[in-house]
Amino acid sequence: MPRIFNTPHELPGAVGEALGVSDWLLLEQSRIDLFADATGDHQWIHVDPLKAATGPFGACIAHGYLSLSLVNLFLPQIVEVRGIAMGVNYGCERVRFPNVVHVGSQVRGSAQLMAVEQVKGGVQATIRVSVEIEGQARPGCVVDTISRYYPA
Repeated sequence: MPRIFNTPHELPGAVGEALGVSDWLLLEQSRIDLFADATGDHQWIHVDPLKAATGPFGACIAHGYLSLSLVNLFLPQIVEVRGIAMGVNYGCERVRFPNVVHVGSQVRGSAQLMAVEQVKGGVQATIRVSVEIEGQARPGCVVDTISRYYPA
């Protein structure tokens, strides 16, 4: 169940708070292969299970940018801003990949509201999302996402 804000104007009161976590997602080889096809990145560490088994990670790993792209899946499960005419992804800051995500891992997003500021016609929120890996201390990706919400 996402953390619900009835209007974007409620966001400033939650700066610094943990917003919650998404559902777990099993990261299967088929998703990694689809991402490789979409991006043209067919490096063997991602798509060749036999070669990857003898490589530095012992198995195929997800692309870092696949881990990053999952933030778009996780955020709506974590936070919902109502009372808006439109919400847009404005960008990202400080993208990091502190850990590899092995094929077959369970991953989820956890989020914290880092900052809120007024922008022309709306509110801009910076939300730090960590792509957690079940059983691992370090996340696969950490990113500060920037979203703009324009009130209805």
